[in-house]
Amino acid sequence: MDENVVPAGRTALFEEHRAHLRAVAYRMLGSLAEAEDAVQEAWLRYDRTDTNEVSNLGGWLTTVVSRICLNLLRSRAQRREEPLDAGPSGEPRIPDPVIGPAGVVDPEQEVMLADSVGLALMVVMESLSPAERVAFVLHDMFAVPFEEIAPLIEKTAAATRQLASRARRRVQGQAPAPDKDLSRQREAVDAFFAAARNGDLDALVAVLDPNVVLRSDGGALRARHSVVFAGAATVAGQAVLWGKLSPFARPALINGTAGAVVIGPNGKPLSVMAFTVVAGAIATIEVLTDPERLNALDLSLFDA
Repeated sequence: MDENVVPAGRTALFEEHRAHLRAVAYRMLGSLAEAEDAVQEAWLRYDRTDTNEVSNLGGWLTTVVSRICLNLLRSRAQRREEPLDAGPSGEPRIPDPVIGPAGVVDPEQEVMLADSVGLALMVVMESLSPAERVAFVLHDMFAVPFEEIAPLIEKTAAATRQLASRARRRVQGQAPAPDKDLSRQREAVDAFFAAARNGDLDALVAVLDPNVVLRSDGGALRARHSVVFAGAATVAGQAVLWGKLSPFARPALINGTAGAVVIGPNGKPLSVMAFTVVAGAIATIEVLTDPERLNALDLSLFDA
């Protein structure tokens, strides 16, 4: 038998864990492409390792992919001088969105988006240190014990617990949990676009949380469009300016919550918009307008 041929049984065992590993990597990296690369690297390490004595293959693979992600996060931190949450010109970087048609979550999305990892939460996680992010993701999202995380980040279990706690406080303070009722979310988002289309400032303010935060990421080529706005009146004013684009907004699920994909009359994507709706009011809006990243997304489901 060719030594380079992996037995079908071993391949099948890995494939049973692939979706879970991709979900772990996506939460840690905020990049769909890098998450795929991390899972592929985990496969290569698995292929080169005798795992016959491994009693918990899922746990072993989770550790492997987590170590790969940790190294990538540390490499990112070393490459850039600006804060970890910064994009072009120091403004926020919005992680890759997971996009689907409104009202439909396919099995792949269900695995990726278990625990409602909304885009607002992913944005805040970009500001965590590599060790904080790994500890928070593994413990809070995947229930990995601190004793198992500690060796990975070269900390004691007590220090690992403190890292996760610090990350949790930051996340809870800046990324509110969205309403669980998706229809209630959609109602608020539809009201937002209707008011923007009509230039109705009062109606916009009514659907926005008083402390709403809007983040826009225009990418390296459009750094001047990478900005943060806060407060209902300010965000409503921006929405009115974008009102002419409202007719091109197509309902979508963005990271499991109500959102929209805006596609221009020429068929080119203009933005992806994710909303966090809390108690019927819009608390955060993430807007990805980076042309390079938009063009890399598969938006064929939204073709007219």
